[in-house]
Order: sequence, then C-alpha cells, then structure tokens
Amino acid sequence: MVAFIACGPSAEEKAAAEKAKQDSINAAIEMVKQDSINAAEQAKQDSIAAVAAEQARQDSIAAAEKAAKPKAKAKPAPKKEEPKGPTKTQGRPGATKVN
Repeated sequence: MVAFIACGPSAEEKAAAEKAKQDSINAAIEMVKQDSINAAEQAKQDSIAAVAAEQARQDSIAAAEKAAKPKAKAKPAPKKEEPKGPTKTQGRPGATKVN
C-alpha cells in the first residue's frame, strides 16, 4: 500500500514567493520614485527655459524700441533772416531817386 500525502507548498516555496512579491513591490515603488524625480527635474528645466525665453523676448523688445527711436540729430544753425523791404543800397523798384 502506498500512501499519498498531498500537501501545499513547502515553507521554502512560500518564502520564495513572498520574497518575489516584495521584490516586485519594491521595484514598482522605486520606479514611481524615479518617475517623480524625473518629472520634478523636467518641470525645473521647463521653468528655467521659460524664464530664459521671457528674458530673450524682453531683450528683443528693448532692442526693437531702441532701434525705433530716432537718433538725436545735430541742430542746424539758425538761418539768418534777410531784411524785408528795401535797404539803403537798394531802391524800391519803380521809385525815382531824388537828390
């Protein structure tokens, strides 16, 4: 007579299954941590890039405004006004001279 005893997994097999389960959990947690760190670093880089882009935009606006302003020109010398009417050396046209 042969007796057959059916039993569940041994203690060793249970421990190995539990260790594999914990390893999977730890790997998943580590992956989530790394993703979170990467997301934070990417947000930081995006923020820095946005600040740099805004600074470049402001610089461009300032340069355009500076270029658009007319440069100060040297003031021309005031014109000498010609006297109106006859002068001592000139007579009026059509007038006769009396001595």
